[in-house]
Amino acid sequence: MAKGIMYIDGQRVPFDGEKNVLAVIRKAGIDMPTFCYYSELSTFGACRMCVVEDEKGKIDASCAMEPRDGMKIRTNTTRLLKHRRMILELMLASHCRDCTVCEKNGVCRLQELALRFGVRKVRFPDTRPHYELDDSSPAVVRDPNKCILCGDCIRVCDEMQGMGILNFAHRGSDLVVSPAFDRKLSDTNCISCGQCAAACPTGAITIYNEIGRAWRALHNPDKRVVVQIAPAVRVAVGEAFGLAPGVNAIDKLVTALKMMGAEEVYDTNFGADLTVMEESAEFLERLKKGGPFPMFTSCCPAWIKYLEKENPKYLKNVSTCKSPMQMFAAVLKDQYAKKDAEDGMTTFHIAIMPCTAKKMEAQREEFQRDGKPDVDLVLTTQEIINMIKESGIRFAELEGEAPDLPFGMGTGAATIFGTTGGVAEAVARRVVEDKSKNTLQAIQFSGLRGSDVIREVSLPVGDRVLQIAVVHGLVNAKKLLKDIEEGTAYYDLVEVMTCKTGCVGGAGQPYGLIPVKQQRAEGLYEADRAALIKRSERNPIVTELLHEMGEQRAHELLHVHYKQK
Repeated sequence: MAKGIMYIDGQRVPFDGEKNVLAVIRKAGIDMPTFCYYSELSTFGACRMCVVEDEKGKIDASCAMEPRDGMKIRTNTTRLLKHRRMILELMLASHCRDCTVCEKNGVCRLQELALRFGVRKVRFPDTRPHYELDDSSPAVVRDPNKCILCGDCIRVCDEMQGMGILNFAHRGSDLVVSPAFDRKLSDTNCISCGQCAAACPTGAITIYNEIGRAWRALHNPDKRVVVQIAPAVRVAVGEAFGLAPGVNAIDKLVTALKMMGAEEVYDTNFGADLTVMEESAEFLERLKKGGPFPMFTSCCPAWIKYLEKENPKYLKNVSTCKSPMQMFAAVLKDQYAKKDAEDGMTTFHIAIMPCTAKKMEAQREEFQRDGKPDVDLVLTTQEIINMIKESGIRFAELEGEAPDLPFGMGTGAATIFGTTGGVAEAVARRVVEDKSKNTLQAIQFSGLRGSDVIREVSLPVGDRVLQIAVVHGLVNAKKLLKDIEEGTAYYDLVEVMTCKTGCVGGAGQPYGLIPVKQQRAEGLYEADRAALIKRSERNPIVTELLHEMGEQRAHELLHVHYKQK
């Protein structure tokens, strides 16, 4: 990798392995403006906001320049400022400027940079056609009128997920980002992962907002609002209120939800423990029967959607277990049915999730009974943050309150579900015969944890050595499937998470790059280390509930069979 010294605005800055001049500039403490640069994706170089001027007066985009020893550049000349202001003005001229009612108001990159560079007047008329809003997806809303053609959503969908749902269409002034043939998102093979919304710097793609429905339920005296909180939410929700990424804020979130009107607040960790118990039992049964292998985990709804749409031959390999959210919801609605009849009320169940695909999952007909969904509403971490702010609650100053019992009890194994490798590790803790502390540590350092996109582990169980794989990012899951098909790889168990880093990097979380997501993952591991109970089979509420249910009732409530769509 290149190594040397650059001179940035007269400042001597060493570089060692940075992939472009932009990274060296940021290393020097200068916040270069960008729209199309996303460090986890390929370099596009389209927006030209990051241009710099060399000692000969040549202007070029710093994101596309390789650092060279002795290079001298300026980042803030008269020409560059004029150039950036002109770009911003042209963008604003062809951009819907209803900022006060935009979902991204206050967190819009275009709005931020227009303010920063003092663009107060737009001299050019808007000549672009008006495009129809696409709200057909249960997960995201697409508004082409707010698109600045940065291409971030296109590259995320293609490079991170390998789906290629979005692309540029037409040419010149008619250029637009759209699914093929200008179809609605619901008419494509979109898996609802929402990573396009996470990458979008403006309001062109946003999370499907259901805050209004949540408030109506909370203010309805005839509804009993019961909430569950997913593992990954607790280590990200505090970021919006000044807490560091990875700080476990579930107790503060419980307090806030009670202040907002929720009657009961539970922890999805309970559902994750149920999943571990049922998934482990299914896995051991497959080992006895000889397959089918590999068994794929079923917690990620975007992964399930991909298999249904594009690779249905592997549906037989997917665990029949519902996701923790849906397991918990099925049990909860079943438990509250009698109470609802006695009180003359209706239980309205809200799930707070890090994932936009959970909105899609909650609407699936497989998770409805008597025409009513088990999860009435899914709110992402971003949505609950906005509700807390709307309520005027000073989140960071709240005293914590533990989740309610009995469904507030969860183990360390359930907590780590929120990060890549967590589901596989939780199952491993359950199936190994030796339950000692040394074995727990051996599993921890076996390779299941980490940031590599595909990780392989051999784990001895009884007289057999299990081959386990962990993969995150759908494009990497596709590579793993190809290796399986070609016979170059064999696995007994495969954990798949569609989003990079797992649920901590879900599109419903506050925006953050890989280092932030890794801090969130470490927060979950810290919660696991502090947990009194490490293994799901030692959760007394879970074991008692499964005993009371019996095998037939448990299968009815906790399992599902997916079919080709």
